[in-house]
Amino acid sequence: MLFNSFPFFLVFLPLALLGYFQLSKYSLRASTVFLMAASVAFYCYWDVRYLPLLALSVIGNFTLGRQISRHVEHGQDRAARTSLIVGVVLNLGVLFFFKYFNFFLNNLAALTGVPNEVAPIALPIGISFFTFTQIAYLVDSRQGKVRESRPENYGLFVTYFPHLIAGPILHHKDMMPQFDQPESHRFSQGRLAVGMLFFTVGLFKKVILADGVARYVAPVFDLHYAHLTQLEAWAGALAYTFQLYFDFSAYSDMAYGLSYMFGIILPINFNSPYRSLSIIEFWRRWHITLSTFLRDYLYIPLGGNRRGGAQRYVNLMITMLLGGLWHGANWTFLAWGGLHGLYLVINHALRHLLGERQWPGLKLAGAVATFMAVVLGWVFFRANSIDIALEVLRAMWGGTYLASAGVPTLGVNRIMDVRACVGWLAVCALVAFCLPNAYQMLGRGLLREREAKLGARLGAFLLGGSLMLCLALLAIGETRGASEFLYFNF
Repeated sequence: MLFNSFPFFLVFLPLALLGYFQLSKYSLRASTVFLMAASVAFYCYWDVRYLPLLALSVIGNFTLGRQISRHVEHGQDRAARTSLIVGVVLNLGVLFFFKYFNFFLNNLAALTGVPNEVAPIALPIGISFFTFTQIAYLVDSRQGKVRESRPENYGLFVTYFPHLIAGPILHHKDMMPQFDQPESHRFSQGRLAVGMLFFTVGLFKKVILADGVARYVAPVFDLHYAHLTQLEAWAGALAYTFQLYFDFSAYSDMAYGLSYMFGIILPINFNSPYRSLSIIEFWRRWHITLSTFLRDYLYIPLGGNRRGGAQRYVNLMITMLLGGLWHGANWTFLAWGGLHGLYLVINHALRHLLGERQWPGLKLAGAVATFMAVVLGWVFFRANSIDIALEVLRAMWGGTYLASAGVPTLGVNRIMDVRACVGWLAVCALVAFCLPNAYQMLGRGLLREREAKLGARLGAFLLGGSLMLCLALLAIGETRGASEFLYFNF
């Protein structure tokens, strides 16, 4: 069930809100159980076949987490460590089987020459997100940061529908106190209006901007033209750069707004990353919960920057390679992760040499260099193979002279309407670089004062206006065919 679809907006969401707030008048536990059941139904709408996998994952990790907490409480450090290792290995084993086993067999076949005759294994949607969420829970249990004894709370924490399919990656210690607060279970028209405003901003980004510029991506990356021109290659690369940006930003805004309607504040996962002045800053703004997870549960355990500069750079490369592989089982994702690892190594080395000096023009140069480096990386991220990525990059570097074949050198209107694409890119750039994001416009956290200031009339006006705009945007999306969010693939 897509956020940008009529069944979700007109059926699922109203029923979920109504049931949650009605039950909360009588029992907070009943409202928690109801929201967990609604979230599971949301997941099953995609493919009910993977419900047993989700259920076993939730039950198994909840049991292990309680066991680890008991060991920690009784000072049984070795037993707690063993249980944690078992839990992490089991989680990663399941993730490997569904996400990487085909990739492993295909590469083994390429090395040995023995054909792979094993049928491809379908990827359960959201498996990367609910697996990493639960690994973080087990690690935090081992460190004594969390302790959960209520299965319905844990079940809701993992399956909570705004984050289940494409993030953000949640932490138990941040979410569970909110589920337990009576204030979160009380209906508020102002809260509904604020949440709907976040949702509307995200829906606009998805239906108008991301889906609008998406039409210029496939001709460059999927049609395999042998002689791309420089303009075509840059148009396709920049189109994907902004498609992915607004697609992921849209999901983050919509998820945040949906959760806000229920009185639950999700962590901010996307904060205008293309305005970054360095790659280090980019990774503090792009997919914030994933980069935080990789830092806290991979980079720091590897040693972080505590073992000297050389080891720090090795740790950065390992972290980013695995971060790239997390996105998918393809050499292109490893190349993308390795490229960003190299970017980070260079960035940290330059900071070590130059310090924090703010020379004239340095900020602008950093911003331009960062954006161009990100664009080049997205070419590998989008391409279906390394060869296609290199073909696009070669065309971006020099292009192909086609005048002798009777084709305009710049390739205008050969495989796409490049002039129209440039117009879309200009609009997307204006929004991404110049306009405030949803959190700058509407605020962060639980905005109780703002909800109260809305009042009955203004709140009703904003809510009604948002509903009308959402319906219009959904109608536009339906005419094109509602598209999935790109991060559903990861």
